[in-house]
Amino acid sequence: MKQGKKYRAAVEKLAGRTNWSLSEAIAFLQANKFAKFDETVELSVNLGVEPKHSDQVVRGTVVLPHGTGRVVKVLVFTKGEKVAEAQAAGADYVGNDELVEKIQGGWFDFDIVVATPDMMTTVGKLARLLGPRGLMPSPKNGTVGLNVTEIVKELKAGKIAYRVDKGANVAARFGKISFPVEKLEENAQALIRSIVRAKPQTSKGTYVKSITISSTMSPGLSIDVAVARI
Repeated sequence: MKQGKKYRAAVEKLAGRTNWSLSEAIAFLQANKFAKFDETVELSVNLGVEPKHSDQVVRGTVVLPHGTGRVVKVLVFTKGEKVAEAQAAGADYVGNDELVEKIQGGWFDFDIVVATPDMMTTVGKLARLLGPRGLMPSPKNGTVGLNVTEIVKELKAGKIAYRVDKGANVAARFGKISFPVEKLEENAQALIRSIVRAKPQTSKGTYVKSITISSTMSPGLSIDVAVARI
């Protein structure tokens, strides 16, 4: 794939360097950004697990201290007194059957779907629509529960979910390039700590093999894996 001139110039500045500290790598990305929009910064961790085995699937959630820099629209499926609770917590859309019909009609103006347990049968009607988009509520990613206020506020504050892929990699965004270095570093550390805590008991040998950070338009920078011991 042919890379742009500015991208190639950024690669040349790396000069093959590896083992960046988080703060140095973030500062480099900020000093060498060239996109005209506020790029997303992403962290990718290669793990010593076998995702094909169900007992080595790494997944989890973490509330980033400084959020993701992204405004998310939260839809909540609930009823009764929980409707007012969800609205007070800041949910963008709250309802039940009428929202099912709206989504079945092709409406998807939301980023995250939350549901109370009593609504999961109703939400199940949307599994074929929400599932492929990664929007199906699940207790495993913290989007199903009675604690609606807590769930919605955490999502609005920057809670993210991650899951290992078939290549044993976990990739997740942790902020915008415009964030101060200190805030991006703290977000990255929180994400790394969460991934380390999610280590399966059946995982043997080296767990964190490599860590790379990049922005939307940048080359990847290899981070010293010692950061995983913070």
